[in-house]
Amino acid sequence: MKPYVICHMMPSVDGRLRTERWNVSERAHQEYERTANTYDADAWLSGRKTMEEFASGHWKGRSRRGGKRLPRTDWVAPDAQRPGQSFGICLDPNGKLAWKSNKVGGDPLIQVLGEDVPEGYLTFLRGKGISYIFAGKKGAELNLRTVLDKLRRKFGIKQLMLEGGGETNGTFIHQGLVDELSLLVTPVADGAPGEPALFDVASVKPKKAIAHLRLKSVRKIATGMVWLKYRVQHNGRRAA
Repeated sequence: MKPYVICHMMPSVDGRLRTERWNVSERAHQEYERTANTYDADAWLSGRKTMEEFASGHWKGRSRRGGKRLPRTDWVAPDAQRPGQSFGICLDPNGKLAWKSNKVGGDPLIQVLGEDVPEGYLTFLRGKGISYIFAGKKGAELNLRTVLDKLRRKFGIKQLMLEGGGETNGTFIHQGLVDELSLLVTPVADGAPGEPALFDVASVKPKKAIAHLRLKSVRKIATGMVWLKYRVQHNGRRAA
């Protein structure tokens, strides 16, 4: 059983995501956090590109030669088993990000990896006390349903906030793994071609809409934003 997944985002009226281009107020960002907190989620998840702003650069270590090879099995850090805590989850299948600590945004970090990740990266994560799970033989072939299943079973995550970039969000919703959308539509038109959009599935190039939505609520909030909530339907059905 997977967690209930809410995609919580702050797009422009034309669906772009890079808020640093818009000169929005601090109050708007506070509203984003406030509305996210109403869900009381157990964890939040982003892709590698989004997480780069929290990391301390790229990992530059080397694969370990000789000695016993670490098994490609999930590893849960000892302090990640405390009841009632929330988690920050990073999809970093090839093991590129370096971290100064085992927390991101104050929450214990969980790395999602492919089994072909460099040996030295696993040693680095264990040394930092960072939990990790595997979700595919190769980093380029992560099974997101496996990711969600492991997060539920191994960490007790029942409600997950998806806060990725366009590619991460697009892949989740295209695979029918998003249950709800929570959108703070910001009163700005971005207009720049090629900017990341709310959902990008460029590698698949879908010929039809990837999901249908059912409106739950509409609410005007601070700074002229509109808070839209949708129940996600995939191919006319609720997401699995």
